[in-house]
Amino acid sequence: MKAPILAAAGLSLLAGTAAIAQPAERGATPMTRADMSQKAAERFQKMDLNDDGVLDLADRELRRQQRIARIDTDGNGAISAAEREAAREARQARQARRAERREARGVDSDRRGHGKRWKRGMRGHRGMMGGRMMVRADANGDGRITLQEMQAHALARFDRIDTNSDGTVTADERRAARAAMRAERQERREQRRAERASQ
Repeated sequence: MKAPILAAAGLSLLAGTAAIAQPAERGATPMTRADMSQKAAERFQKMDLNDDGVLDLADRELRRQQRIARIDTDGNGAISAAEREAAREARQARQARRAERREARGVDSDRRGHGKRWKRGMRGHRGMMGGRMMVRADANGDGRITLQEMQAHALARFDRIDTNSDGTVTADERRAARAAMRAERQERREQRRAERASQ
Protein backbone atom coordinates (compact mmCIF):
# COMPACT_ATOMS: atom_id res chain seq x y z
CA MET A 1 0.00 0.00 0.00
CA LYS A 2 2.86 2.38 0.77
CA ALA A 3 4.39 2.09 -2.71
CA PRO A 4 1.22 3.36 -4.48
CA ILE A 5 0.95 6.22 -1.97
CA LEU A 6 4.53 7.25 -2.65
CA ALA A 7 4.05 6.88 -6.38
CA ALA A 8 1.07 9.22 -6.18
CA ALA A 9 3.06 11.70 -4.14
CA GLY A 10 5.85 11.53 -6.68
CA LEU A 11 3.61 13.00 -9.37
CA SER A 12 3.96 16.43 -7.88
CA LEU A 13 6.70 16.23 -5.27
CA LEU A 14 9.57 14.91 -7.34
CA ALA A 15 9.00 16.77 -10.55
CA GLY A 16 12.34 18.42 -9.97
CA THR A 17 14.31 15.39 -8.85
CA ALA A 18 15.62 14.83 -12.36
CA ALA A 19 17.94 17.74 -11.61
CA ILE A 20 19.33 15.73 -8.73
CA ALA A 21 19.35 12.46 -10.65
CA GLN A 22 21.39 14.06 -13.44
CA PRO A 23 23.92 16.22 -11.58
CA ALA A 24 24.31 19.70 -13.09
CA GLU A 25 22.87 18.39 -16.36
CA ARG A 26 22.47 21.87 -17.80
CA GLY A 27 26.00 23.03 -17.08
CA ALA A 28 29.41 21.82 -18.04
CA THR A 29 30.79 22.54 -14.57
CA PRO A 30 32.01 19.43 -12.72
CA MET A 31 30.02 18.53 -9.60
CA THR A 32 31.39 16.98 -6.41
CA ARG A 33 29.61 14.71 -3.94
CA ALA A 34 29.45 17.65 -1.51
CA ASP A 35 27.76 19.75 -4.21
CA MET A 36 25.27 16.94 -4.82
CA SER A 37 24.49 16.55 -1.14
CA GLN A 38 23.92 20.31 -0.85
CA LYS A 39 21.65 20.38 -3.92
CA ALA A 40 19.62 17.48 -2.52
CA ALA A 41 19.23 19.38 0.77
CA GLU A 42 18.11 22.54 -1.06
CA ARG A 43 15.62 20.58 -3.15
CA PHE A 44 14.30 18.83 -0.03
CA GLN A 45 13.81 22.15 1.75
CA LYS A 46 11.80 23.51 -1.20
CA MET A 47 9.67 20.36 -1.39
CA ASP A 48 8.99 20.11 2.38
CA LEU A 49 6.22 22.67 2.20
CA ASN A 50 4.96 22.17 5.74
CA ASP A 51 8.49 22.13 7.27
CA ASP A 52 7.87 18.88 9.15
CA GLY A 53 11.15 17.29 8.03
CA VAL A 54 9.61 14.66 5.74
CA LEU A 55 8.17 14.52 2.23
CA ASP A 56 4.77 12.86 2.18
CA LEU A 57 1.18 13.26 1.02
CA ALA A 58 0.70 16.33 3.23
CA ASP A 59 3.31 18.17 1.14
CA ARG A 60 1.61 16.97 -2.03
CA GLU A 61 -1.73 18.36 -0.83
CA LEU A 62 -0.15 21.72 0.07
CA ARG A 63 1.43 21.91 -3.38
CA ARG A 64 -1.94 21.18 -5.01
CA GLN A 65 -3.56 23.94 -2.93
CA GLN A 66 -0.83 26.39 -3.94
CA ARG A 67 -1.34 25.59 -7.63
CA ILE A 68 -5.09 26.13 -7.32
CA ALA A 69 -4.55 29.41 -5.44
CA ARG A 70 -2.22 30.67 -8.20
CA ILE A 71 -4.82 29.93 -10.87
CA ASP A 72 -7.81 31.15 -8.81
CA THR A 73 -6.93 34.81 -9.24
CA ASP A 74 -10.25 36.14 -7.89
CA GLY A 75 -9.94 33.97 -4.76
CA ASN A 76 -13.47 32.57 -4.88
CA GLY A 77 -12.37 28.95 -4.45
CA ALA A 78 -13.33 27.94 -7.99
CA ILE A 79 -11.38 28.02 -11.24
CA SER A 80 -13.31 29.62 -14.08
CA ALA A 81 -12.78 29.04 -17.78
CA ALA A 82 -11.18 32.50 -18.01
CA GLU A 83 -8.76 31.69 -15.17
CA ARG A 84 -7.90 28.35 -16.80
CA GLU A 85 -7.21 30.12 -20.10
CA ALA A 86 -5.07 32.77 -18.39
CA ALA A 87 -3.06 30.02 -16.66
CA ARG A 88 -2.60 28.22 -20.00
CA GLU A 89 -1.39 31.42 -21.66
CA ALA A 90 1.02 32.13 -18.80
CA ARG A 91 2.39 28.57 -19.07
CA GLN A 92 2.89 28.99 -22.83
CA ALA A 93 4.70 32.29 -22.25
CA ARG A 94 7.03 30.60 -19.72
CA GLN A 95 7.70 27.79 -22.19
CA ALA A 96 8.50 30.31 -24.92
CA ARG A 97 10.92 32.14 -22.61
CA ARG A 98 12.62 28.84 -21.71
CA ALA A 99 12.92 27.97 -25.40
CA GLU A 100 14.52 31.37 -26.08
CA ARG A 101 17.01 30.85 -23.24
CA ARG A 102 17.86 27.37 -24.55
CA GLU A 103 18.38 28.79 -28.02
CA ALA A 104 20.60 31.56 -26.62
CA ARG A 105 22.69 28.88 -24.86
CA GLY A 106 22.91 26.93 -28.10
CA VAL A 107 20.86 23.97 -26.86
CA ASP A 108 19.25 22.06 -29.72
CA SER A 109 15.49 22.04 -29.09
CA ASP A 110 15.22 18.59 -30.69
CA ARG A 111 17.32 17.23 -27.84
CA ARG A 112 14.69 18.33 -25.37
CA GLY A 113 11.65 17.03 -27.23
CA HIS A 114 9.47 17.65 -30.21
CA GLY A 115 7.17 20.47 -29.19
CA LYS A 116 3.81 20.16 -27.46
CA ARG A 117 3.07 16.68 -28.75
CA TRP A 118 6.23 15.35 -27.11
CA LYS A 119 5.47 17.13 -23.84
CA ARG A 120 1.93 15.74 -23.72
CA GLY A 121 3.25 12.24 -24.30
CA MET A 122 5.90 12.53 -21.61
CA ARG A 123 3.69 13.94 -18.84
CA GLY A 124 2.66 10.54 -17.52
CA HIS A 125 6.16 9.16 -17.97
CA ARG A 126 7.69 11.90 -15.87
CA GLY A 127 5.08 11.31 -13.19
CA MET A 128 5.82 7.60 -13.09
CA MET A 129 9.54 8.31 -12.90
CA GLY A 130 8.91 10.64 -9.97
CA GLY A 131 6.89 7.90 -8.25
CA ARG A 132 9.59 5.29 -8.77
CA MET A 133 12.21 7.69 -7.44
CA MET A 134 10.09 8.31 -4.34
CA VAL A 135 9.77 4.57 -3.70
CA ARG A 136 13.49 4.01 -4.21
CA ALA A 137 14.44 6.93 -1.99
CA ASP A 138 12.20 5.63 0.82
CA ALA A 139 14.90 3.34 2.23
CA ASN A 140 12.91 2.15 5.26
CA GLY A 141 9.59 1.80 3.37
CA ASP A 142 7.58 3.95 5.80
CA GLY A 143 5.93 6.04 3.07
CA ARG A 144 7.85 9.20 4.01
CA ILE A 145 11.13 10.59 2.66
CA THR A 146 13.57 12.19 5.12
CA LEU A 147 16.40 14.54 4.16
CA GLN A 148 18.89 11.76 4.91
CA GLU A 149 17.05 9.33 2.61
CA MET A 150 16.87 11.91 -0.17
CA GLN A 151 20.57 12.72 0.12
CA ALA A 152 21.53 9.04 0.24
CA HIS A 153 19.45 8.36 -2.88
CA ALA A 154 20.95 11.33 -4.74
CA LEU A 155 24.49 10.31 -3.75
CA ALA A 156 23.92 6.70 -4.83
CA ARG A 157 22.87 7.96 -8.26
CA PHE A 158 25.85 10.33 -8.27
CA ASP A 159 28.21 7.42 -7.55
CA ARG A 160 26.77 5.40 -10.45
CA ILE A 161 27.43 8.32 -12.82
CA ASP A 162 30.92 8.95 -11.37
CA THR A 163 32.41 6.05 -13.34
CA ASN A 164 36.04 6.73 -12.39
CA SER A 165 35.10 7.11 -8.68
CA ASP A 166 37.07 10.33 -8.22
CA GLY A 167 34.26 12.07 -6.34
CA THR A 168 33.51 14.45 -9.24
CA VAL A 169 31.00 14.07 -12.06
CA THR A 170 32.16 15.67 -15.29
CA ALA A 171 30.21 16.69 -18.38
CA ASP A 172 31.54 13.59 -20.18
CA GLU A 173 30.29 11.32 -17.40
CA ARG A 174 26.88 13.01 -17.49
CA ARG A 175 26.68 12.52 -21.27
CA ALA A 176 27.65 8.87 -20.92
CA ALA A 177 25.01 8.36 -18.19
CA ARG A 178 22.30 9.97 -20.34
CA ALA A 179 23.27 7.80 -23.30
CA ALA A 180 23.14 4.68 -21.13
CA MET A 181 19.72 5.65 -19.78
CA ARG A 182 18.40 6.26 -23.31
CA ALA A 183 19.71 2.87 -24.41
CA GLU A 184 18.13 1.21 -21.38
CA ARG A 185 14.75 2.87 -22.06
CA GLN A 186 14.93 1.82 -25.71
CA GLU A 187 15.68 -1.76 -24.70
CA ARG A 188 12.69 -1.79 -22.32
CA ARG A 189 10.42 -0.38 -25.06
CA GLU A 190 11.55 -3.08 -27.45
CA GLN A 191 10.96 -5.78 -24.84
CA ARG A 192 7.43 -4.48 -24.23
CA ARG A 193 6.72 -4.43 -27.97
CA ALA A 194 7.99 -8.00 -28.30
CA GLU A 195 5.81 -9.11 -25.36
CA ARG A 196 2.72 -7.45 -26.88
CA ALA A 197 3.43 -8.98 -30.27
CA SER A 198 3.69 -12.47 -28.75
CA GLN A 199 0.32 -12.21 -26.99
